[in-house]
Amino acid sequence: MQDGHERILARDLSAGRHYVGGTAEGFALIGASGAGKSTAINRILSYYPQVVTHDEPFSLQQVVWLKLDCPHQGSPKQLCMHFFQELDLALGTRTFAQFGKTRNPVDLMMAQMAQLANRHALGVLIIDEIQHLTLAKGVGRDALLNFLVTLINTIGIPVIMIGTMGALSLFQDDFRQARRANGLGCAVWERLRPESAWDHFVDVLWKYQWTRQETPLTDEIRYVLYEESQGVIDVLIKLFMLAQLQVMEQSAFRNTPEVMDARLFRETSARHLKIIEPMMRALKTNNQREISKYDDLRPLDSHVSQVFQNVMPQMETISLSMPGLDSGKGGESGDVDPLIGVLVQAGLATDLATPMAAKVRALHPDASMLELIGFVSVLLQDPGNAVPRKGKRPSGKQVPRKPLAVSRISDMVRKGQEVGRNAEESLIAAGLIRRPQFGPC
Repeated sequence: MQDGHERILARDLSAGRHYVGGTAEGFALIGASGAGKSTAINRILSYYPQVVTHDEPFSLQQVVWLKLDCPHQGSPKQLCMHFFQELDLALGTRTFAQFGKTRNPVDLMMAQMAQLANRHALGVLIIDEIQHLTLAKGVGRDALLNFLVTLINTIGIPVIMIGTMGALSLFQDDFRQARRANGLGCAVWERLRPESAWDHFVDVLWKYQWTRQETPLTDEIRYVLYEESQGVIDVLIKLFMLAQLQVMEQSAFRNTPEVMDARLFRETSARHLKIIEPMMRALKTNNQREISKYDDLRPLDSHVSQVFQNVMPQMETISLSMPGLDSGKGGESGDVDPLIGVLVQAGLATDLATPMAAKVRALHPDASMLELIGFVSVLLQDPGNAVPRKGKRPSGKQVPRKPLAVSRISDMVRKGQEVGRNAEESLIAAGLIRRPQFGPC
């Protein structure tokens, strides 16, 4: 603690009067994006309490672990600010308001960060997304790396760094000597190969089917899954999710079984995973230079979330408006024709969709859902079969109906007399008037 006070006054992490030998060592976990590095570390940390309160021999709030994300620009000052924020969340303190002011110099922030870590007996510091250091400008990258080395050497805090393949240059160049001097190990997680580990993961994943029909896992499906994901676990999971969503969507509109096959996974990948197509192509060709350019799958996460947000409301609306979807036909007591729900989803008003559905059902009783939709489309394109649709509200100005010319009526009467009809019968035949109806008094 006295050495920490000296470091704060001198703003130098190497300052101090008392040397205390430490046995702490760092560790680096590098792997392909989406391989499960962060997930694995989070699962491990969940087995340990983050804060332990000690009463004996003195009062101490010990922080067992603290996990940070490396700043996007690799700024040491931003890393210190993240440290203060996470420490406040764990302990309920206000260190960020006290030490995290932007006007404070970075060397003072680093000294305060080291002192707080020492005061709360920080067990391990985990820094995720360490590849962001490659974007650091000026001396920011070297300063942060040297700071982490000092935490391990002087303060005695183990540091675990997690990053993608883009972080390999940090450990192969600037950090090589520090790694050798401090016993810093480095584990590289490659993407899964089509071997026993891959087969086991696919077998476990395949149990999570949300479709109405259960699809057996075949060798062809297993092969296509690897071809489209290239052994990246995150891509495999998202492909499996999106394929089920797509087959459910197709079943809702076409009344087809919810069965997954190799063709479905190829179509899903071509439709929804275009955002990572360059990365998949680089993995297939094993071009390390190209792979290093596409080491971040976070845009894929946001893309998949957007796909679900767009599709799920439609699926819920279809399921509510189409209770007879399993049979694909309407007419049962209390059931709504599923064709009406599909037409409403396509943008037709209910008062137009209802007669159209009834008409095509009567004309084509054995047609499938997709064929019925096509027949409705043909009817809508034929003006003679159009049904008044619910459109814009009529404006207040009414267009007056033009009266039929008198000369035209005279011609109708004259032509009727030529064939032996009187004036009344001629107008009835022309459809201008109706024949009077006489009922009982």
